[in-house]
Amino acid sequence: MTSAVPNVLTVARLIMVPVVLVLLALDAGEEGPLRWWALVLFMIAAATDFFDGYLARRWGVVSPFGKLADPIADKALVLGVLAVLVVVDGIPWWPVAIIAVRELWVTVGRLLVAAGTVIPASPGGKAKTMAQLLAIWLYLIPGTPSWVDSVAWWVLLVATALALVTGVDYTVKIVRAAREQRAEGHATA
Repeated sequence: MTSAVPNVLTVARLIMVPVVLVLLALDAGEEGPLRWWALVLFMIAAATDFFDGYLARRWGVVSPFGKLADPIADKALVLGVLAVLVVVDGIPWWPVAIIAVRELWVTVGRLLVAAGTVIPASPGGKAKTMAQLLAIWLYLIPGTPSWVDSVAWWVLLVATALALVTGVDYTVKIVRAAREQRAEGHATA
């Protein structure tokens, strides 16, 4: 039973992502009740991100499904909400594009070396995620004064800078792991 709980949380987050996106799209920037529901579901989904990983590590039940589905759910939540905010709230698209390219590259790079190397989340990567979640949360709160959107923008810029820096760090780790795997392959061949 305990082994299933982290995976159930991940699946729940995957299910919540399209619901949050549809609620935001239907609200269309009006900041009405649908926006409040989107905010609440976003916060629940973000909380499941913390708890599924925490419980899996604490109970020692890290699964292949969780290793694959958890980062997909995380990226779908963050990138999906940011993309909808670009459309309905008019936030600038370029930070979202930078973050999306970084996420795609790091995910693909990790998968390329996954057979022989685990590249764990770095403290910078965790800080980037926290900054992204904070920026999104600030953007989603309905009826706030304009200075809250300004704070959200600056937090999103910090998240973008962290995405760039950690993207370079992960690139170095991925390239190093690929070289080590090639060297080991040549040594055993």
